[in-house]
Amino acid sequence: MRLSAPPSPRRPSRGLLRLARPAIQSAIRNPQFLPMRIAVLSDTHDRLPPEILARIAGANEIWHLGDVCSPVLIDSLEQVGPPVRVILGNCDSCPHWPERLDMEIEGVRIRLEHIPPPQPPEGFDLLLHGHTHVPRNELRGSTRFLNPGSLGRPNKGAPASFGWLELNRGEEPRWRIERV
Repeated sequence: MRLSAPPSPRRPSRGLLRLARPAIQSAIRNPQFLPMRIAVLSDTHDRLPPEILARIAGANEIWHLGDVCSPVLIDSLEQVGPPVRVILGNCDSCPHWPERLDMEIEGVRIRLEHIPPPQPPEGFDLLLHGHTHVPRNELRGSTRFLNPGSLGRPNKGAPASFGWLELNRGEEPRWRIERV
């Protein structure tokens, strides 16, 4: 009788890989089944830690919620590859950036705006904002307010941070803050 070692815990067995291969190939052929991953930055104030570009390289889109200050920083973000959406902050002076962006992605109605409104806007599932330099995840009425915090000038004891938003049709949006 020949004994064989159990599969290494670091490497999946060939049988498991054989079973998973069709699902992996289907996901590659049908990217709509993969969640949309959005790197969300705000309040950089001309400060972009060098490691951030590598950390957000896997994003499908990059959103900057204002107070970029110098448009050169946006050029750096565009070099990462995915589309970049940027809105005007109270410290920005780039006239072609919008004050707010409204969109629907994967069935989720989203507004991007630098300064959070006092009341939730009608008809939106998510409102992403900056300005306070403090991370936020708060449900107000039927709208979830999300703030990634600040990469450039954290406030009120918060660490430098950015956010990841994952959207997948038919699922609740997922929000995660990452410290820098």
